[in-house]
Amino acid sequence: MIDLHCHIDLYPDPTAILDEAEARGTFVLAVTTTPKAWRGTRKLVGERARIRVALGLHPEVVAERYGEVELLCALMPEARYVGEVGLDGSAPHRASIDRQVKVFDRILNECEKLGGRVLTIHSRGAAERVLDSVERHPRAGLPILHWFSGSLKQLERAVSLGCWFSVGPAMMRSAKGRDLAAAVPLERILTETDAPFARSGDRPLYPWEATDCVPELADLHGVDQKQMFDAIKRNLKGMAGWKSTPPARSNQ
Repeated sequence: MIDLHCHIDLYPDPTAILDEAEARGTFVLAVTTTPKAWRGTRKLVGERARIRVALGLHPEVVAERYGEVELLCALMPEARYVGEVGLDGSAPHRASIDRQVKVFDRILNECEKLGGRVLTIHSRGAAERVLDSVERHPRAGLPILHWFSGSLKQLERAVSLGCWFSVGPAMMRSAKGRDLAAAVPLERILTETDAPFARSGDRPLYPWEATDCVPELADLHGVDQKQMFDAIKRNLKGMAGWKSTPPARSNQ
C-alpha cells in the first residue's frame, strides 16, 4: 500500500494513524503545509521505516505566510522530499497568485541549487502556471503532480516535462478525474489519499486506503489488478531510488 500524499499531522490523532500505517506496511509520504510543521511531523514519525516527511509551504497559506519560504529554503538541505508546494488559482486564493508564483519559483530555484528534490505539487486552478514554473526549472528534481485537475492537453505537456502523478480514490469519483487518470502513463503513476481532506463518507480516508483506486485504475488502463499493483510498486522503487545531481561547485 502506497500513499504518496497525506497530511498525517492534520488527523485528530496522528500517532494512531502512524501506528496503524506502520503495522500495515504502508509507505506514506507525509506532506506538510508550512516549514514550521516539518520538524514537528518528523518527531511524530520517529524511526518508522516506511514513512517519509516532506518539507512544504502550501500555496493556500502563501498570502499570509510567504515569508516562511526563506525558512523552507534554509531547511531544504535536510530534506529529500519537498511538498506540499505549488500554486492554487481557485477563487479563494486567486488574488495571491503572483506572490504564489514568486514563492514557488524560489523553492524550485533552491531545489536546483541543491541538485534536485522529489516534489509533490499542488496545481488546482493553476496547472498551466505550475507547468511554466516546472519548465523554467528543469533541474529542480522529480515533480509529482498530486490530484491533477487540469486539462488533457496540460497533462500531455506535464508528461513531456517529466512530471509524475499521484491519484487516489477521491479523484476517481468524477468523470474528468477518471479521464485524466487513464491518460497518465503507467510508468508515471502513484497512489495517494490527500487525507484527511479527502474523505470516505463522513470520515477521512486513511493512508492504507490509497490503493483502493487500483481496481478502477486497472480497468482504465486495460490491465489486470496485479499488473497495476506491480506498476505502482515499480514506480515507488523508481521514485525512492531517484538520485539528485550534486550541485555544481563554484569556481569563485
